[in-house]
Amino acid sequence: MYDFAHSAFGTIIVTFIFSAWFAQSIAPDPVLGGVWWTRAVTVSAVTTALIMPVVGAMGDFGGLKKRFLLIATLVCVVLTAGLFGMGPGDAWIAALVFIGASVAYESMQSLANAFLPEISTRENMGRISGLGWGLGYFGGLLCLVLALGMVSGWLPEDAGLNVRSTNLLAAGWLLVFSIPVFLFLRERQPRRRAPVGAYVRMGFGRIADTASDLRRYRQAVRLLVARLVYNDGLATAFAMAAIFAGAEFGMETADLLILGIVVNLTAGASAIGFGFVQDRIGGKRTIAVTLVLLMVAIVMAWSARDLPMFWAAAILLGLMVGPNQAGSRALLGAFVPESKQGELFGFYAFSGRLSAAAGPLSYGLILGATGSHRWAIASILVFLAAGFLLLLRVDEAEGVALATAEGATGG
Repeated sequence: MYDFAHSAFGTIIVTFIFSAWFAQSIAPDPVLGGVWWTRAVTVSAVTTALIMPVVGAMGDFGGLKKRFLLIATLVCVVLTAGLFGMGPGDAWIAALVFIGASVAYESMQSLANAFLPEISTRENMGRISGLGWGLGYFGGLLCLVLALGMVSGWLPEDAGLNVRSTNLLAAGWLLVFSIPVFLFLRERQPRRRAPVGAYVRMGFGRIADTASDLRRYRQAVRLLVARLVYNDGLATAFAMAAIFAGAEFGMETADLLILGIVVNLTAGASAIGFGFVQDRIGGKRTIAVTLVLLMVAIVMAWSARDLPMFWAAAILLGLMVGPNQAGSRALLGAFVPESKQGELFGFYAFSGRLSAAAGPLSYGLILGATGSHRWAIASILVFLAAGFLLLLRVDEAEGVALATAEGATGG
């Protein structure tokens, strides 16, 4: 259910509406807006990477994952609603508010991921993870349908009110649909009371221990490194999708929303379907298949000279990104002893967000140097291909066996 709740931020703010509005209307010109957007994404990614392992460790030790999840959710709601007030000339303020909201959003995802081993078994983790991602994409789909109505006639266009109001939609969606999670979700870890300073010291101490322990979880480390690289490509594709479509094909907000609806529909169905596939063929093979087809999608987008080809590329991207992300999350969950779930999922967020900094930064540098989004998007192929090669080194059987053995012995 939480994947359903937070989907609005990813679809409305990051991918399909606010990013394009920022580049085309808030920034002085579209190219400069694209460059500034990549920098905002980079800063938010690095900030998240630095804080989330500590928050995960503190949440586990103190039994505070749910409380931290609530705080991050409320911060994201408030800052996302604040984007409603951003207009032409507010680029720096808008970027700062977005960075804060994005850090809260990624923190929410990491904390929610840490509950996965608590609500599933190793046998059905792929299905549960896939179902979560699928619900997330369907949530994004429904939110985009409402947003399409808002920008297509429900609201006046004066001062971009119809577009800016979608920020309020995203904030309200997150607030309303996260309520059941906080009412019914329970933590297994007992609450340990201590002063805030003590929690911080414990958090940093456990992170240091986990960093040392990672040598024992060799396959988890290999997966994290591979994901650090291939997630670079995925993060860049989604951060820049609307800006690329607007610059290269002249797609306006309503067109982008229709594209988003189709992509989310296909992504949601494939995330759920591939969850069952993963439980049959394994997480590594599932991720490998998606990476190959994601590379095909990027080549199609780079070479597209008309909208039908771009649409085909976008749909293929949507079909594969859900299974890729769900598969990565579930495979790490299979490599994680329950006692270390918070920290290792914190490192999962660390690898994802650290990688999400390099990709947009590379895109922005190429865009700034060439003025071409087409050449900038080609850089995504490098990250996907390198991540695929690194994934081949992961031994899924060994990783699962170690986590199972440590879980049985309480290690």
